[in-house]
Amino acid sequence: MERRFERDLDDLKKSLIKMGSVVEESIANALQALLEHDSALAAKVIEADVKINALEIEIDNAVVDLMALQQPVASDLRLILSAQKINNDLERIGDHAVNIAESARDFGTPPSKETFLELPRMAELTRGILRDALDSFILLNPKLATSVLEQDDRVDTLNRDMTRKVIEMIKADTKSVEAGLQVIRVSRNLERVADLATNIAEEVIFLTQARVVKHHAADGAVGS
Repeated sequence: MERRFERDLDDLKKSLIKMGSVVEESIANALQALLEHDSALAAKVIEADVKINALEIEIDNAVVDLMALQQPVASDLRLILSAQKINNDLERIGDHAVNIAESARDFGTPPSKETFLELPRMAELTRGILRDALDSFILLNPKLATSVLEQDDRVDTLNRDMTRKVIEMIKADTKSVEAGLQVIRVSRNLERVADLATNIAEEVIFLTQARVVKHHAADGAVGS
């Protein structure tokens, strides 16, 4: 029974890693579709959401089975609880990928680079945060998880700057209203992706160190 439990825990982690990979690819494709005005790639992202939702249900069922059929010790219980929360965060990131893909589709005529403002920079930063959060879980690395918490404020700042710049852009040219609103929508979705990636990093710290942190990366040193 113990070997079966360990195997089921390992399968749970593998399923989460698989889901993380699919979600990360969806975010990357959504951003590429936006920046390159690729409607076919945007459609692919929207279609992939079905797979992400199916994985979420599969992982949820595995968590329920482990909780109902086993009596996990503290460390295993932390993994199960963290897996449940990370699963939910990944599904929500997938939803934000769909939102970005819909914006890519709804832009209409290809926007100029000037219209995007800081979106490419914000996209690169957000993708890096998500990648580091997922790697921190795969490697069970609390230091890497802490670095994710420390980067989140940069995305928040960019999101605020984007909103201000879009307002200025619209005031200068009222024809840019529709494009500006799409830029704000994407910016807010990227900000939410970074927040959810931060949630994953917080779960890694909880999992590896039994510490609960909520956006307090500087509260104490984090060991390896």
